[in-house]
Amino acid sequence: MTNMTMLSHRRPKLALAAQRGMTLIEIMVVITILGLIAAAVAVNVVGQLSDAKIKQAKTDLHTLENCLDLYKVDKGRYPTSDEGLAAVVAAGKCKAGLKDPWQHDYVYMYPGQVHTDSYDIKSYGSDGQPGGEGENADIVNQ
Repeated sequence: MTNMTMLSHRRPKLALAAQRGMTLIEIMVVITILGLIAAAVAVNVVGQLSDAKIKQAKTDLHTLENCLDLYKVDKGRYPTSDEGLAAVVAAGKCKAGLKDPWQHDYVYMYPGQVHTDSYDIKSYGSDGQPGGEGENADIVNQ
């Protein structure tokens, strides 16, 4: 056999191999499976993100409690509600512009509604409004 004859016998096999591929149904099944996996991951990630923001707000409240205690040691009293957390920042006891994880200002009240003998520091949650449930629930200092 000549080289030309051998090449002509290979072409049909190569052509068949090139025509093989994934059918439309196989592609749709793969896309559906990938979509289900992505949905499952997204649900878990969003839930974890919400929990992380709540934990961050609680940590921030604890930090603000420490700042307020330092302010009291220095000034002999806690700032009034009118002075707010700005007085603590102005006294150099805390950094400026501290916002909750949802980018709302923390709410300071002295005397507090929850802690009537002390102060309240609150985050109103993701909606920025008093009350709510889940991620929208108020978070108050201990």
